[in-house]
Amino acid sequence: MYLNAILVLKGMSLEVPDQKIIALLGSNGAGKTTSLKAISGLLHTEEGEVTDGSIEFADQRIDRMDPEDIVGLGIVQVMEGRRLFEHLTAEENLRIGAYLRHDGSSIKEDIERVYRYFPKLKLLRNKTSGYLSGGEQQMLVMGRAIMAHPKLMLLDEPSLGLAPLMVQEIYEIVKQFNAEEKTSILLVEQNAMAALSIAEYGYVMENGKVVLDGTAEKLKDNEDVREFYMGLSQVGEKKSYREVKHYKRRKRWLG
Repeated sequence: MYLNAILVLKGMSLEVPDQKIIALLGSNGAGKTTSLKAISGLLHTEEGEVTDGSIEFADQRIDRMDPEDIVGLGIVQVMEGRRLFEHLTAEENLRIGAYLRHDGSSIKEDIERVYRYFPKLKLLRNKTSGYLSGGEQQMLVMGRAIMAHPKLMLLDEPSLGLAPLMVQEIYEIVKQFNAEEKTSILLVEQNAMAALSIAEYGYVMENGKVVLDGTAEKLKDNEDVREFYMGLSQVGEKKSYREVKHYKRRKRWLG
């Protein structure tokens, strides 16, 4: 709830198992970003709070904790919109991701680890971040999150505004990172096809509630999801979102 007046999430429940990629899907205004901010503690910085229920991580309640303490537990949010220190170089931005750490030699090793996942960043290490392309900036904010040694990474709309080939490249890296580092990932997306291509399980939000959930394969085959979030009708034809008057829940839950 924001300012004790605006209720955004209503009875929402989801789980992110260890080492899994979970997709959180929904249109603009569904409550996806608010869900991430509630987990990361950033909701408090916007005069919001969890007024009912709880958020737990590793058997510890975290919804009353400050954001910096939540980061210390290993939860790192990659914000929508590729927020960088634009006047700093790419590598200086990476080092900021390790601001809670004091092991200099290990930080150097982790920078090289980021460059292994994003070799393009190594070529751009001394370039001012504000002059990078959208795809390069997305790689950089994800690399900065890796520097914090996340146990749970919250990825907010990583495909936003990017060309399809760049989206595919970034999602392949996300999948590789998850497989190699065993980091749990909660992936928020409007691009359902991209998210479900790497996720094992997904939740669909509407008006602050989870209205569908199931394995990625079941969600991709679900008629409502295909029609509303992928723009496909039953016969596989493209369909404008504007043609879908409302999201028809057929009570065909996919748990």
